[in-house]
Amino acid sequence: MRRNITKIISSVVFFIAALLFVLIFGGPNILKGYIETGIGGCNKIPVLCKSPVQEIIEPKIEKEYINTLIPYKFSKLSLSAPRGFAVIQELEKRPYYKKRMNRRKESVIHVFRQDPGYFIRLFPQVKKAGVLENYSFIKRLAFANTNQIKNIIDAFFVILKSIFTPDLGDQNTVVMASFVMPGRKGFISYNLFDKQYYFDCNLVNENGDFFKIYIKDAEAKLELKEVLAVISTLEKQE
Repeated sequence: MRRNITKIISSVVFFIAALLFVLIFGGPNILKGYIETGIGGCNKIPVLCKSPVQEIIEPKIEKEYINTLIPYKFSKLSLSAPRGFAVIQELEKRPYYKKRMNRRKESVIHVFRQDPGYFIRLFPQVKKAGVLENYSFIKRLAFANTNQIKNIIDAFFVILKSIFTPDLGDQNTVVMASFVMPGRKGFISYNLFDKQYYFDCNLVNENGDFFKIYIKDAEAKLELKEVLAVISTLEKQE
């Protein structure tokens, strides 16, 4: 989550330059082989061969549970979160972030927000593939699959998926789902079959703002419906 954006962009540019060369002299199979040689195949990164298989439409959000959450307000967003979690807005430094904590054992929630058009400004080349706003970008990212690479744009999103996917524990047990709820829609990857629970969610609100929320539940106590309740509290702050 805290990877430097400049390094990410540099890595992507390098891969794209190499992919252009491969694409000129080879087809989809060579392109796929190049990707698997460079970043690894499904055995090394199982999530690259996974796509959303579950569809969650307007899940029931229990108001009683929302009332037990603690509200947090940051410079770019606000949300309510369960007790026992350290809540951090990425790219924002505050004194209490510097407390000495063992992040490997700590339950933590990372949140991030960017304005409409964020990904298109970062990667303008995707406009040629009809990706014109944040939601279409995260949808293409969610469905990126090594086994379905046909062109350089497919390869581009597979590479980004490998870079943007945070620690989800054993990726072989990760489940990917799409969801729609009032005022927002997106995709969530979750792992409820590890010693710790993991949730990685990318969503867009009705105005096109992009939100990312990553949860590492060290005590393995959160249910999917509770995480969706937390997601429902995300709001933009000016």
